[in-house]
Amino acid sequence: MTGDEMAHDTGLAELFRSDLAEPDVTEKRMFGGLCFLWRGHMVCGVHKGGGMIRVGAPNETAALALPGVRAMDLTGRKMTGFVDLDDGAMADDGLRGRLVAMALAFVATLPPK
Repeated sequence: MTGDEMAHDTGLAELFRSDLAEPDVTEKRMFGGLCFLWRGHMVCGVHKGGGMIRVGAPNETAALALPGVRAMDLTGRKMTGFVDLDDGAMADDGLRGRLVAMALAFVATLPPK
């Protein structure tokens, strides 16, 4: 296993790949892990500690109310508009799908890259 592969859980990456199976989604190494972008905008990613989703500031309160979802904090500072998922939330296809849908709806409002 290379250092890049150890930076994130490849099984979690596969979950996001299946959630985002469409031509406008690309993958990029960021934040010490692997991120998934839709038309150049980050939607979600996996890092050493699990999965994160960019729900956007307008959806953050609703996302944080869901089980297994907490504020994103990779650097010691809260990352507004991003949430972190525990193992249970990542394993729950319905919950993860709901959050990915929030993220896709949010990034669709952003200007083109």
